[in-house]
Amino acid sequence: MAIDQTLRALDIDLPACPQVLVQLSVLMHDEGANLRIIAELIETDMALASAVVRTVNSAYFGLQRRVESVPEAVRYLGTREVSALTFEIGLRGAFPPRPMLNALWERAGRRGLAMGRAAPALDLDPWLAHTAGLFAESGQAALVMHDTEGYEALLASTPDAFAQLEGETALYGVNHAALGAALCQVWGLSSQVAAAVRLRPAVLQSLADAGQSKHPDTDAPWLTEPLGTQQLLALGAIVDAGLAGCDEPTIARYSAAVGPVAGLDAGALREAALAGVARVQAG
Repeated sequence: MAIDQTLRALDIDLPACPQVLVQLSVLMHDEGANLRIIAELIETDMALASAVVRTVNSAYFGLQRRVESVPEAVRYLGTREVSALTFEIGLRGAFPPRPMLNALWERAGRRGLAMGRAAPALDLDPWLAHTAGLFAESGQAALVMHDTEGYEALLASTPDAFAQLEGETALYGVNHAALGAALCQVWGLSSQVAAAVRLRPAVLQSLADAGQSKHPDTDAPWLTEPLGTQQLLALGAIVDAGLAGCDEPTIARYSAAVGPVAGLDAGALREAALAGVARVQAG
């Protein structure tokens, strides 16, 4: 899917994907790729490999013993989690460090991990789920890189998330969801992941409607996408609600609002998302 010409015309740069991540993305869709091949690829970038091992040994993953190499990390955590962690580190490194991005990357890592862990229970691809969660807010990082002071001022003066999207479009000609989807395309990620990033505000609007006891809008733009994309969006929305600390009755109401319209059982969606969130929070 080509990047929209409107986005190409904007004066907003998107960082190039490191070559090792381009190759890693290809391998993650190759059923013949084994643990050794993936570990060896990550190890071709010494700085990236070192960061992966250091992060795997942090308290966040709670391993019982220290790992000394990428292959050992892959054996303990599996190819998907180590590969997604590599993408997370590469994504962080693609943008200049900014204090306001620390919370964004923290959310991204937790969201991606929770979605990846929840996906198998719903028969969804865990790699697609993990990367969709990881890149969900990546467009904000691009706007921070483009205009740090101006974008910080916009966020500070506009606490409402939907108003922020309108403010982004007014200031920059694009909102962070569309920009994040373009980044996914530049980095060679699945079209499903790009669509899930682009349409995230639409499914969050469905949750907002559910919070106001409104009936789900069956004509919502995210429900015109292929079923797999709808399900990634539904899972991401419920995981976000869980990570935000919503109580179980609210999670149940949200799951009932977005699950069935996306072809997912509301109870299964609720349980899978909460289990994924619990595993991340326990780690």
